[in-house]
Amino acid sequence: MSKKLGRKPKSDIRDEMVELLYFMKEAYGYELYKKYCKVYDKKISMRSVYYHLNKGVELGIFNLKEIRDVKGDFSWGSGVKQVIFQLSSNAQPKISKDVMDKINALK
Repeated sequence: MSKKLGRKPKSDIRDEMVELLYFMKEAYGYELYKKYCKVYDKKISMRSVYYHLNKGVELGIFNLKEIRDVKGDFSWGSGVKQVIFQLSSNAQPKISKDVMDKINALK
């Protein structure tokens, strides 16, 4: 019997991102990254956040709501594209009161 290659479809990070998006309603990657680090008191990479967002879209957990062009004076140039994500109907948030309280405390 051969083993399947690649990462397992279940992920604690993605499950925690589902929780955050449940309370935030929608967010772009960097916004989600900042909240994740504060709410869960963990350091994860931006690369990991975007991996899980894109994998979540593949799995039908997240939806791409819109792509915004934001103009500004950034260190890398004069604009950025913000990809806005939201939960799909397939997402199963746990609706944790602790997460809700931590998000409300950040506002």
